[in-house]
Amino acid sequence: MRVAVTGATGRMGREVLQAARSRDCSVAFEVSRTPADADIDEPVVAPADFADALAEHDPDAVVDFTVPEAAVAYVEAAADAGVPVVTGTTGFSDAEETALRDAGESIPLVRGANFSRGVQALLSVARTAVAALPEYDVELTETHHNGKRDAPSGTAKRILDAVESEREDAGERVHGREGDAPRQPGEIGVHARRAGDITGEHELLLAGNDEALELTHRAGDRGVFAAGALDAARFVQDAEPDYYRFSDIAADL
Repeated sequence: MRVAVTGATGRMGREVLQAARSRDCSVAFEVSRTPADADIDEPVVAPADFADALAEHDPDAVVDFTVPEAAVAYVEAAADAGVPVVTGTTGFSDAEETALRDAGESIPLVRGANFSRGVQALLSVARTAVAALPEYDVELTETHHNGKRDAPSGTAKRILDAVESEREDAGERVHGREGDAPRQPGEIGVHARRAGDITGEHELLLAGNDEALELTHRAGDRGVFAAGALDAARFVQDAEPDYYRFSDIAADL
């Protein structure tokens, strides 16, 4: 498998490059806004030259961890070229999400807020726990490194969606509390922390009836996300055009 890696000098881009070189995979080319800082083992192109590089190097898939605006541009160029995409970029607006879904009509596209299989298991367990404890209060806390841009994280939003899917009376998502802020029935507390170089932690708390249940996932290294993204890249090589969630295909990888 030959992949093109966007955001090659970013935290996740570097992890994807390292993971690709350690398995049966090669890098067709890298995309970087700062080419001088990129690895020199493969061709490095600027974002403006991405479409030309797709035609020249013909990768089997694009693996993208960038920012929403850039990711949409890469996805649209890849769709025009007929190259499948795996994107772990988060923080998309509704319009940008629509653009990704539109691209999925012509290419296989996998969208993942988190490429950890442990997180996929957490989502499943969270649904079961919330359904079993319908009267319990719910709070979600996520912690990431101090450079993460979007808050709450994409993974936190997926967990919140899972919670709300099991609660008919799910109320407002309350992001932090200040001043006179008594808890309202059905509300879900959401707390985002940014500190140091923490890879990623998510804790779901359910409390009531004089007890508390905590479901926690901690990522010890970004390599787990890179490995999952490359597994998804192998999946899209033979997949039909569509918009896929990583959570929908993880069990089959």
